[in-house]
Amino acid sequence: MTLPPAVTDALARQDAARFCEAILPAVSRTFALGIKVLPGALGQAVLDAYLLCRIADTVEDAPGIQPDIKAALFDDFLAAFGDADALARFTAGVQGLTGDLAHLTLTKQSALVFAHFAALPANTRAVVQKWVTEMAVGMRKFVLLYPDGIRIQTLDEYKEYCYYVAGTVGYMLTDLWHEHSPSIGSRRYAILRERCRAFAEALQTVNILKDVAVDAEQENSVYVPEELLRAHGSSQSSILAPELLASNREALSQLIQLAWHDLEEARIYLLDIPRRAVSIRLFCILPLLLAYATLRDLVQSTAMLTPGGSVKITRREVKSLLMTGSMLVMSNAGVRWLVQRVRRRSFELAFAG
Repeated sequence: MTLPPAVTDALARQDAARFCEAILPAVSRTFALGIKVLPGALGQAVLDAYLLCRIADTVEDAPGIQPDIKAALFDDFLAAFGDADALARFTAGVQGLTGDLAHLTLTKQSALVFAHFAALPANTRAVVQKWVTEMAVGMRKFVLLYPDGIRIQTLDEYKEYCYYVAGTVGYMLTDLWHEHSPSIGSRRYAILRERCRAFAEALQTVNILKDVAVDAEQENSVYVPEELLRAHGSSQSSILAPELLASNREALSQLIQLAWHDLEEARIYLLDIPRRAVSIRLFCILPLLLAYATLRDLVQSTAMLTPGGSVKITRREVKSLLMTGSMLVMSNAGVRWLVQRVRRRSFELAFAG
């Protein structure tokens, strides 16, 4: 893999704004599409927030690093919000990490992200720092709790983990909507806050379910709770065992039900966003539709429990959902129809050429 020319050009210039904009599609195509539609300071805030969260995630997932070293990196990362020396220590400390090139490039260039972040309004910086801190503190806790690789033990612990790595993002985004969108006043903000955690955690659970094998093989992490696997005659050490495929598939049923429940909460969250906040609706609809489509396919699949396997919807369906979701996003009835349609079967339009 090589870096996009725009990233290398921004690095050569040490241009913080260009770097942040150029690296985003390399670390997340889906969120790059959503962030692109957000205007002005809100767009910059969500861009920087996402990149900061991705930096923390890269530290958490880095292979071959001792837990105490990761904990020290998290300490420097958190202190870097107000301490140039801590940022310098963090930047130096991550130079030896290995993994995905784009994620490593982002993490090693954290100084550019913090420089871009420093240009945000003070209230916006406070919102982002609050929730990124909450996330990183939780990641640090789990890194130390499971020094040989994360092994979630109970459903309650699973929910706690998802709060730290995803629920915090739901709260952060909703706080930013309130801060920057005139149509999301105090009353609407309170309504959205009731479901913002479920919105983010639904996406997280779907990602965990579709990538069970990827997480176990590449990141030495098993998020499916041990108690669920043992209840079906298996364990985390045999989660990819061919002879236990049926048992392991049954062990996922409770997480699948949790994902369906949270996705329904997420759908209501989207519909509760005022139509006047069209850019925010556009930001939310694609990941929601992709999660519904992925969970639909996952229910019928065992690919995520086979070595090297994962559940992925087709590029044609992604393109179809992007196009149709964008057209229907202003209609609550249209969104409801599209969600129900996607839940039932693949949604693929015919494209010319």
